[in-house]
Amino acid sequence: MEKKRLTYAMIGGAKGAFIGPVHRMAIRLDDLADLKAGSFSRDDAANRAAASDIGIESGRVYSDWRSLIAAEKGRVDFISICTPNDSHYAIAKAAMEAGFDVVCEKPLAMTLAEAEELEAIAKSRGRVLAIPFTYSGFPMVKLARELVSSGELGEICKIVLEYQQGSFRKIDFTKPLDKRNAWKMSPEKSGPSCVVADIGVHGFHLIEYVTGHRVKSVLSDLSSFAPGNTLDDDASILMRLAPKTDGGISPKASMVVSKVATGEENGVRLRVYGDKASLFWNQEAPNYLSVKYPFEAERIYKRNAPYVKEISVSAAVSCRIPAGHHEGFIEGFANIYSEFCAAVRDRKAHDFPGPFDGVRTMRFVEAALKSNLSDNAWMEI
Repeated sequence: MEKKRLTYAMIGGAKGAFIGPVHRMAIRLDDLADLKAGSFSRDDAANRAAASDIGIESGRVYSDWRSLIAAEKGRVDFISICTPNDSHYAIAKAAMEAGFDVVCEKPLAMTLAEAEELEAIAKSRGRVLAIPFTYSGFPMVKLARELVSSGELGEICKIVLEYQQGSFRKIDFTKPLDKRNAWKMSPEKSGPSCVVADIGVHGFHLIEYVTGHRVKSVLSDLSSFAPGNTLDDDASILMRLAPKTDGGISPKASMVVSKVATGEENGVRLRVYGDKASLFWNQEAPNYLSVKYPFEAERIYKRNAPYVKEISVSAAVSCRIPAGHHEGFIEGFANIYSEFCAAVRDRKAHDFPGPFDGVRTMRFVEAALKSNLSDNAWMEI
């Protein structure tokens, strides 16, 4: 049976933006949906130019997101929200209440209360809501999750997560900031956090996704090192995780995230230590997963190798090209869209970050901020 051809509209993502074009590339990769309408920028010229470049009919280009939602109701299947943080809640709420399924960039909202309301709306309205925590879409991350779940590592006791960027060290602060960095440093646009809400949420989600343990409390030390930045751009965070079973081990985790790690590009590195083995995954070499044992040779799992499907079906089906031909960020993003589009078609649960994950990450952000303001005290999530 032929799959239903989906259509969508995009809000945000004009020329010069980073994440909007990524969404469009990810959707095109598997040819799952057609972009039919958009409101790409508040600036009319930029909005029209983006629509023209993409090939959107002039009558389906809107000056604001409210006009788009009103006019496109019943005409497209879902809306992709690729705007700064301050508008996520309002757009996602209006879209779901109008009957659209939604993919909303992270963080889901500016506050925990807003995120919880969006979760409730998605549930009450029967809407599919996804938040693209991209790294959970990588095949080797799915394999790591399966290895942990199967007991290959034994009981998990320690997790170490790094997300190191040097992006704020590439800025000349004597000149006006480009749009991409300016809004991330603005409390009005970004919210009360920069680095924790922007990339720390990826690390938090990765820890819970791979290990299956829920973080129950955090202790954070946040810093602002970039000139003129009033929000956090560097964070060191300790975590206590809940055991999976009564009497089980309560793992501990440490996470370091930064936008001022000079010379780093996008250093997402995950280490999970169990009492039988440990694993290591590096986003900058994403097609390999290392598993180490105390008395055996280290194993290197390779993306789309023949043995992968015997361990993890989800890892195998997330691959598109033969082993040795590297896949990465766009493909991982596309895997989330593939699962989301399947849910839009069949209204069943699929493997993508949803409202629960959006709320969990906002609980984490608020707890990290409270901990930092309370002399680095432990805060419950």
